[in-house]
Amino acid sequence: MKNILFATLVDINSLDESGIYQDLMRELISLGNKVYIISPAEKRQNIPTRFSRKDYGGILKVRIGNIQKTGKIRKGVSTLTLEKKIVKAVSKYFDEIQFDLVIYSTPPVTFCKLVKFIKNRDGAKSYLLLKDIFPQNAVDLGLLSRRSFVYRHFKKKEKTLYELSDQIGCLSQANVEYLLKCNPHIDSKKVHVCPNSISPAPFMGAPDENKKNAIREKYEIPPGKKVFVYGGNLGKPQSVDFIVSCLKINRIKDDRYFLICGEGTDAGVISKFIKEEKPDNVKLLKLLPQAEYDELLLACDIGLIFLDHRFTIPNFPSRLLSYMQCGLPVLVCTDSNTDVGKTVVDGEFGWWCASDNSKYFSQFADEICKIDDETLKSVGRKGRQYLEDNFLASQAAKTIYESSFGWQIEIVSHLIF
Repeated sequence: MKNILFATLVDINSLDESGIYQDLMRELISLGNKVYIISPAEKRQNIPTRFSRKDYGGILKVRIGNIQKTGKIRKGVSTLTLEKKIVKAVSKYFDEIQFDLVIYSTPPVTFCKLVKFIKNRDGAKSYLLLKDIFPQNAVDLGLLSRRSFVYRHFKKKEKTLYELSDQIGCLSQANVEYLLKCNPHIDSKKVHVCPNSISPAPFMGAPDENKKNAIREKYEIPPGKKVFVYGGNLGKPQSVDFIVSCLKINRIKDDRYFLICGEGTDAGVISKFIKEEKPDNVKLLKLLPQAEYDELLLACDIGLIFLDHRFTIPNFPSRLLSYMQCGLPVLVCTDSNTDVGKTVVDGEFGWWCASDNSKYFSQFADEICKIDDETLKSVGRKGRQYLEDNFLASQAAKTIYESSFGWQIEIVSHLIF
């Protein structure tokens, strides 16, 4: 048995929840380990730092400043101060626990002090789940200048984090190649692929028409149309202006319907478009609870992914897994550097187009709308199979465990088919 510490800025309150990190932690626990999770409690939640002890280990909620949905200055200050707060909380609540492994994810790159503290105190191994390459992503979007103090500060933090990490798990092969190209000082032997992964719910196939129509009626989605759905963040990385341009060029097409389900700094851009132009085939919903969102996907036909065309870093959005889980084919609109489009096309469960011209998007939407429902379902089933073959949390846990400790372990699948 190993004691594992996992640090993230994702708000985790229970391992009964589903998600890429919750599913991964459950898999590590199933291998006989104790897992202790550090998760933030932002100031706006008005709760103190507290530790909830569980049979598997527990969850330490650390009170930090507001980071999500707040101004740049406040977010920056909160990010800069969270390291000290987390280390203080770990010293207080985990003073008698010796950790064998510390796992942490980006964002942020500011877990350096925590990782160094645990490694020095306990002699622990360290594993970085590289979900985001910052500050370069902010430079790509024009949010930071390479000449700024902020950029130089976080670049130094990023380099330190890589040096402190015994192993680095990247989202895809393109991610691995980018990291090593831009950071030649990193030992290539410690970098490998460890993608976003989940423990998917049993696949029940496409719902019957009565259930599908009932869900559409619940959300006031008109029948008889191909429903394209986007679920997730609506911010600068998703290029919401481009999403709106895609919606505009398709607003006169009566054979399709666009359902946007999400929140973020730029969600108001879509709200404004809907309010001013009143398109008949677009609906914006706020982010739904996971169970309701999963139900909503059953009434849809095609999942959408958007990434800003200016990205030089190869992002690989986790929202792809939600579409694959329920057997939806996907239309991916991204920059040319990420390999998420290649994955979708090579796996034969969707389509890719560049995210710099809405006409490309519309042409693909036209072709997809000509495909009969049964053919679309068969495309979606290939996505579900690709998920089961490549993106299981059990396999990610095996990758982390074997790379960290050098042990070969046998994973017993928890899937129910």
